[in-house]
Amino acid sequence: MKKKTLWISIGVIVLLLGIFFWYRFLFVFGEGVKSGYLNYAIKKGYVFKTYEGKLIQEGFGRGKAGTVTSYEFEFSVKDPEVFKKLQMNSGKIFDLHYKEYKGTLPWRGNTKYIVDEVVNMK
Repeated sequence: MKKKTLWISIGVIVLLLGIFFWYRFLFVFGEGVKSGYLNYAIKKGYVFKTYEGKLIQEGFGRGKAGTVTSYEFEFSVKDPEVFKKLQMNSGKIFDLHYKEYKGTLPWRGNTKYIVDEVVNMK
C-alpha cells in the first residue's frame, strides 16, 4: 500500500511540475504588434547564441508636460530569417508581431517577448 501511495505522489508531483513548466515557458500569455525604429539587432550569448533587438517607440510619456519621450521594446527573435531582415535594415521603422511568455528560456532568448514576424517595414 505504501508503494502505491509513493508512486501516486511522484506522479502528482511530476504532473504539477509539467503544468508549471508549460504555463511558465510554453503558454503564450499575449501577442500583438509593436511599431517603432529599430535601434539594434544582435546575436549574442555565451553558450546559447540568441538573436536580440530593441525597438524605440515614440509617444507621450511621463516626462515633462507636453514633451515627447521614447519607450524601448526589447525583444528576442527565434527565426534566423526574421533576424536577417532586421539586421540588414537597422534604423528603419518596423511593425513587429510578437508573442509574450511568462518566463524566458536560455535557448529562446533573453526576453519574454519573442518576435516571430515582420508585419511592415518603412
